[in-house]
Amino acid sequence: MSKILLTGSSGFIGQALARRLLAEGHRLRLPVRSPLSWQSDNAVVFQFDGLEAPEDWTSALVGVDVVIHCASRPRGMNESASDALAEYRRCNVDGSVRLASQAARAGAQRFVFVSTVEVCGEQSLPGRPFSVESVPAPVSSHAISKLEAERALFALTASSNMEVVIVRPPPCYGPGVKGDFHALMQWLDCGKPLPLAGAENRRSMISRSNLVDALTRCVHHPAAAGHILHVSDGEDLTLAALLSRLGEMLGKPPKLSHSPSMSAWLFRNRASGRPALIERLKTAMQVDIEHTRRLLNWTPPYGIEDSLAQTVAYFRKHPQH
Repeated sequence: MSKILLTGSSGFIGQALARRLLAEGHRLRLPVRSPLSWQSDNAVVFQFDGLEAPEDWTSALVGVDVVIHCASRPRGMNESASDALAEYRRCNVDGSVRLASQAARAGAQRFVFVSTVEVCGEQSLPGRPFSVESVPAPVSSHAISKLEAERALFALTASSNMEVVIVRPPPCYGPGVKGDFHALMQWLDCGKPLPLAGAENRRSMISRSNLVDALTRCVHHPAAAGHILHVSDGEDLTLAALLSRLGEMLGKPPKLSHSPSMSAWLFRNRASGRPALIERLKTAMQVDIEHTRRLLNWTPPYGIEDSLAQTVAYFRKHPQH
């Protein structure tokens, strides 16, 4: 088993990934800003100041075989600020490269970087899902910084023996999810109308369980080295089908209309400067994962129906989470 440094272990994805890696027998080193709610004999926790700080990772990287870098500046934080891109770069680019450079010098064999499929753009064309061959066209400061980090990490491999693996997920959901997906469940649960009647656009998603499985596969799979990997649940629902399934599970059939209303005006992303959530949901966002399937012999192990049911079950117990 390996010694793995995992960033973002207190986050939505990182918590689940840490538990999966521990269950497989790996030893973890977990940099955190605040204490974790759980402990393990095989996990060493230490404080750090954040990716935007000039962190010295030397002691944390001693003996580490693999780094899995989940931490980043969250999407939507002050996206409209005049210096937003500079702030994202300071964390997502400079911080990531600083960690990777020190990991390479310390002898780490592999660096797994969690990026986003939004580096390809915010809307895919009908019948043309984003693939690893797609020309990048990031729009948000978050996506721009992630693409720049990808390129900087690949450049780093030219002067080191450390392998880099880039994983690009679409929006991730699962028990305890926040953000857009949580807001959508809240809206359905309230029984308020949504101006999304006839929404037949398809959007790729990935359950946290499937993303964790893919990231775990990337720890040692020899074919992953040097590749960009797109991942998803492998089943792209239309927005209408997603709303129908969620509504059925909540016991609240969706109330859909064809025209915007005050509800649509209220149902906006909290971050100023970002498109309204309603408008974003109306666009297509599909991801082609065939390259990852073939390269890693990987198939998403968890079906979308069960994953949605688990997400809704958690929401019903913790609606204000």
